[in-house]
Amino acid sequence: MRTMLAGHTARTETDFDSIAATALARCDMLAKCSDEPGQITRTFLSPAMERCNRLVQEWMRSAGMITSFDRVGNLRGYYAASSEDALRLIIGSHLDTVPNAGRYDGVLGVMLGIGLVEALAGRRCGFGIDVIGFSDEEGVRYGLPFIGSRAATGTLLAPHLARRDADGIAMYAALDAFQNAYPDVVDAGLDPRARAYLEFHIEQGPVLEHAGLALGVVETIAGQSRATVAFRGRAGHAGTTPMFLRRDALAAAAEWLTAVESAASSMPGLVATTGRISCEPDAANVIPGLVRCSLDVRHADDAIRRAAVEDFLRTADAIGNRREIEVERVVEYEQAAVRLDRTLVALADQVVSEVGVSPRHMTSGAGHDAMIMAACVPSVMFFLRSPGGISHHPDEAVYAEDVAMALRAGIRFLERFEAHLDQLSESERKSCTT
Repeated sequence: MRTMLAGHTARTETDFDSIAATALARCDMLAKCSDEPGQITRTFLSPAMERCNRLVQEWMRSAGMITSFDRVGNLRGYYAASSEDALRLIIGSHLDTVPNAGRYDGVLGVMLGIGLVEALAGRRCGFGIDVIGFSDEEGVRYGLPFIGSRAATGTLLAPHLARRDADGIAMYAALDAFQNAYPDVVDAGLDPRARAYLEFHIEQGPVLEHAGLALGVVETIAGQSRATVAFRGRAGHAGTTPMFLRRDALAAAAEWLTAVESAASSMPGLVATTGRISCEPDAANVIPGLVRCSLDVRHADDAIRRAAVEDFLRTADAIGNRREIEVERVVEYEQAAVRLDRTLVALADQVVSEVGVSPRHMTSGAGHDAMIMAACVPSVMFFLRSPGGISHHPDEAVYAEDVAMALRAGIRFLERFEAHLDQLSESERKSCTT
């Protein structure tokens, strides 16, 4: 392969500042595509997602990409290589949001993918570039994260498709309706010529800001467990039931929650969260009879995470036995920790250094499409600094200069990526994604 972009590595700051400003303006425009007035909420296959996709599709086409939708609603833009049979680099992130979200989580990564194609200004690489806006990463509608990247990697399975949303609509039925509305959809699988996945994402935490760094290189994505724990006691009158005769489910749950917080605080690198609690009968003058709690546990070491989950669930059982309250617990989801590709991480370190940022390897406590894609293609992530460490919140922010820095690093990554492909063995060149 010939070296890419020879003589074009010295783009001006004004160029990158302008492209960064456009990316941020597009994030502002997409923030108006919402399922809920007055906030940013965009869920899988919703009308707001359709409006979002149409805007992004227009920007992809303007950048010189061929666009398509696949069978699960992922939006794909392809920027052709200098030869038809060239290998491919995927740049992607997600376009869906959590309820009442910020405007950059996921979305900025897709806008940076488009921005990098625009920065090429019509020049062709020795490899093709696929920019993907995944239709669902957050898992809000069906309680299953990574629907878009699962479909792309062939891991969206029949039990997943049978899940139902809050309105009782099965995922397979929603997908049938989508495919009827878009009869030209393509297969969701990855092109067999794909050889790497690159994702830009806001950090969603305070580490880079604390270190005074614009960018970081993700080395590992923490594993995650999700469970539901129910405490089933006995409802009773708040005024007539003596304290010693109560079977208060909420009091048992509260004891468990503080025990989980205390235990997690003593384990370096472990985080444990209960973000959802339901209480029945949910009346001020009735002793709670049933409380359900979510549990989210994450750590970069799967053995530590699994041991912690088991310990937390045993603690719930012990509290229930002592209080004569029935405990029901179900582990609903397990995602193993993922180490990103060492060679691509080293390449990312190199380009970050070249743009004047001290390389910093990071573990992502949040899940990302990269952890799904990494099972099929070598993957790497860049983090952008999150002012205040705020994410999944309307106050989510990013610095324009950091976005410009990410574009500069991204262009250098593209320049180095062709040499990386040259170094692949013949078997790696011919291998297909699975």
